[in-house]
Amino acid sequence: MYTREIQAIIMLSRFSKSLAVAGKHASQMTVRCASVQPVKIGEKSEKIFARESKYGAHNYAPLGVALNKGEGVYVWDVEGNKYFDFLSAYSAVNQGHCHPRIIKALTDQASKLTLTSRAFYNNLLGEYEEYITKLFGYDKVLPMNTGVEGGETACKLARKWAYKVKGIPKNQAITIFAEGNFWGRTLGAVSSSTDPSAYEEYGPFMPGFDIVAYNDLNALEEKVKNPNVCAFMVEPIQGEAGVVVPHEGYLKGVRDLCTKYNVLWIADEVQTGLARTGRRLAVDHENVKPDLLILGKALSGGVLPVSAVLANDEVMLTIQPGEHGSTYGGNPLACMVAMESLKVLEEEKLAENAERLGQILRQELNTLPKDRVKVVRGKGLLNALVIDPEIGAGKVCKNLLMNGLLAKPTHDDIIRFAPPLVINENQLNECIDIIKSTINNM
Repeated sequence: MYTREIQAIIMLSRFSKSLAVAGKHASQMTVRCASVQPVKIGEKSEKIFARESKYGAHNYAPLGVALNKGEGVYVWDVEGNKYFDFLSAYSAVNQGHCHPRIIKALTDQASKLTLTSRAFYNNLLGEYEEYITKLFGYDKVLPMNTGVEGGETACKLARKWAYKVKGIPKNQAITIFAEGNFWGRTLGAVSSSTDPSAYEEYGPFMPGFDIVAYNDLNALEEKVKNPNVCAFMVEPIQGEAGVVVPHEGYLKGVRDLCTKYNVLWIADEVQTGLARTGRRLAVDHENVKPDLLILGKALSGGVLPVSAVLANDEVMLTIQPGEHGSTYGGNPLACMVAMESLKVLEEEKLAENAERLGQILRQELNTLPKDRVKVVRGKGLLNALVIDPEIGAGKVCKNLLMNGLLAKPTHDDIIRFAPPLVINENQLNECIDIIKSTINNM
């Protein structure tokens, strides 16, 4: 339910666009009306929570809301409560929930042909491959399903290249990862993790992996001097680590060092790519190009798992028939959906919208009291608040839920804000009011 203070603010906004505030805060203040209804979690939701707990593995701890409908920037729960979605399924629904163009592409193709496997050609894979390679400027694409499969594929390609092209002795190739990385939950991914909750009790770990400090070019150079290093894999902005943005020039420095020491740069853009940070790719902020590009999540607009690794021929053609693959990778349904999802991003100018609204969001969030919000950071519409530990990010997210906005902590003191990129300025202003009112009244 809305707190009394939030209800009062909303009521005032119906009668006046600004009001005088007495005392030391005397100034003009615009108050916007939030259109969400007060939240009430009831028996329907509780039954869903209980069923999942009884029959499902306990590898997630969801917030207490059971969703059954989505459209654009909104989701609804089984009780009929309406929420702003400020997580976007970890940026998988950049195009908004159930975008009509993507759903039409899905349903039209689903009635014709969904899966052939790669044992046969299908009529859409080549069309998709041509479209995505030309859009991002690479010779070849290797289609997979999930983001972590994209990461595994990139690592395998780098090792093939290491032995076939760079001439690293067999089984001696080293791949470097940035400290604080997150690219999935496979044994390969957790072998590169520095987060105990990801790797603890999953050993023994993948050999040939090494770690370097993120956003530290001097430390990276010391690592890549080793002639057995084949690749450096890094997120341009670290998402799960708490939307950690490197200093300006870091990505260009990575590009220069990898070129200097003949090391492949793998950019993990599964979360940061596809317009999320205000550019088509996050690396575009510094006008640099990685050797291997990993895409996923919003590549399908959130309707089914689709991922891709893009590279030029020198790297991609090191893998020959039978040496890597996937039953579902490049299936006709995924190809059709991915093409339409990319076209929506381009034609609706969602990167430009993310850039403009992201600046507004950070400007407004920076007005929150510094004793409650320590840091505001991000690019485009991938942003985070660092919350005072005494308040706690989890408690803030629970209160935001009760006030009609869904977000999730990434750590005990960090909240990620990543709404669908189809959000408009009026909707964003409503969300800003909910965020401010919630935090100010805790």
